[in-house]
Amino acid sequence: MCPRVPSWESALYHVFFQHKRCYGTRRLRAELHAQGHRVGRHRIRQALRRREPVAVQPRAFIPRTTQSEHGSRVAANHLLNQSAPTAADQVWVGDITYLPLRNGCWAYLAAFQDVYTKRVVGWQVLGTMPEELVVSALRRALLSRQPTPGLIVHSDRGGQYCSKAYRRLLTERHLVRSMSRRGECYDNAQAESLWSRVKTEVLLGRSAFASVAEAQAELATYFTYYNHQRRHSALGYECPHRFEQQAFLTNV
Repeated sequence: MCPRVPSWESALYHVFFQHKRCYGTRRLRAELHAQGHRVGRHRIRQALRRREPVAVQPRAFIPRTTQSEHGSRVAANHLLNQSAPTAADQVWVGDITYLPLRNGCWAYLAAFQDVYTKRVVGWQVLGTMPEELVVSALRRALLSRQPTPGLIVHSDRGGQYCSKAYRRLLTERHLVRSMSRRGECYDNAQAESLWSRVKTEVLLGRSAFASVAEAQAELATYFTYYNHQRRHSALGYECPHRFEQQAFLTNV
C-alpha cells in the first residue's frame, strides 16, 4: 500500500504547478500558510526534491541604457532624494521591452507599474514602437486608476516619453513627468526588473509568441494573474491587489 501523502504536501504540489513552477520556497510557504498549512521552507524543499520538480528562475536583471541621443526635451529625475511612496498612485514607473515573434520580428510592450503596490496599472502591446505605444498604455492606466494631480510618472529617456502627445497627456492630467539621468540605468530599475519576470513566466516553455495578437492575449491573462494572485516578496508575500486593499484599510 502506498503511503498517504499529507494534505499540506498535496496542496504544495497543486500550488507549485498552479503557478507554473515559478514559485520558490518563500512564496510557496506564504501560499500554504494562507491555506492553513503551517509548514517551513526546509520541509517544502525536501518534498519538492522527492518528486524532483524544479522552480523556474527568472533571468538576472541586466540594466540597459536607453538610446537617449534623440535631441528631444527630457525631464528632471524627481525621484532623487525623495522618500519612498507611502500609498498607491503617488509614483508610477514606465518602460518598454521587446517580445520575440516566431517570424523573426518583434512585438513591443509598454507598461506602467505603481511603485508602492507593484500593481501593473496600464499596458499596451503593438507591432511597432511609436509614441502611441506609451500614450495608449498611460491612457489605460489613467482610466483604471483615476489618480489625483501630482502623481509622478517616471521613465527612462526614450524618445516615446519625450513625445508631444505623451507630454500633453501628463500636462492635461496635472501629472509630473520624471526621467532617469543619462547613463544611470538603475534610476528606473523597478520598471526594467519587471521584464525579466514577465519574459520568464509568460514565455515559459517557448522561445517566442506566434503573433502580436497572441502576445496581447497572453499578457492580458498574465497581468491579471500578476496583480491579483502572484505574491511579491517586497509586499510581504502578498499580491499587489491584496496589499493595496490592506494598506487602504490601515490608512482609513
